[in-house]
Amino acid sequence: MNILETIIAKKKIEVKERKEDKSIAELEHGTFFKNKVLDFKKYLLREDKTGIIAEFKRRSPSKGIINNTSTVTEVTTAYTKYGASGLSVLTDEAFFGGSLSDLVAATINEVPLLRKDFIIDEYQLVESKAFGAEVILLIAACLKKHEVKTLAASAKNIGLNVLLEIHNEEELEHICDEVDVVGINNRDLKTFTVDINRSIELGKKIPVDKIKISESGIDDVSTIRLLQQYGFKGFLMGEKFMKEKKPGEAFKFFVEELNK
Repeated sequence: MNILETIIAKKKIEVKERKEDKSIAELEHGTFFKNKVLDFKKYLLREDKTGIIAEFKRRSPSKGIINNTSTVTEVTTAYTKYGASGLSVLTDEAFFGGSLSDLVAATINEVPLLRKDFIIDEYQLVESKAFGAEVILLIAACLKKHEVKTLAASAKNIGLNVLLEIHNEEELEHICDEVDVVGINNRDLKTFTVDINRSIELGKKIPVDKIKISESGIDDVSTIRLLQQYGFKGFLMGEKFMKEKKPGEAFKFFVEELNK
């Protein structure tokens, strides 16, 4: 199995165990479930924001440990202070060292909060809302076209924003009305190789009524400016900042350069 298949196989077991541990009814009584969520699209388009969805990530299957000392609160607060349009928090534990507790810790910030995980079941949508997420990620590489539509519709029904991630032309067919934002992952989740040109070429084929963002491998201001020329409104970035001793400070310096 490739990396993505291994992750999904593990995720199926994990979701089954979570269902046995806590029912949907219990989740619906969670602290955040009834809360109104922030509009992800509006924040991506706000002129007083950077367009960057800044990510908190401890480790990854390809890089190993990235940062195991910085706290979610410390990092996401700085991201928000210096202009992040959104926050992304990894909640997969087995492969990325994250947790739903990390998601909760980031809810103190007033920007849209993305749960970064591998969503394969409607249970996870309710779980996401119950633990404070305002945006959920659907990855076309691990979902069929009809599954994306069903999950996206269910997410919208409980008030969540939907980010669909694609990586190739075939996955363009997964885009549906219920999707708010389309992200192009420059990293192939099957091999973990990265190519920024993936965004540029595939981005030309995304419907004009969809906001598009670029994900992974964005390391410098010049790349953001290049992608902006091709109509990208958002940029998901994590390792660039998380690999530094002080991720929040690294983000601040990056934004200062971006604003010059």
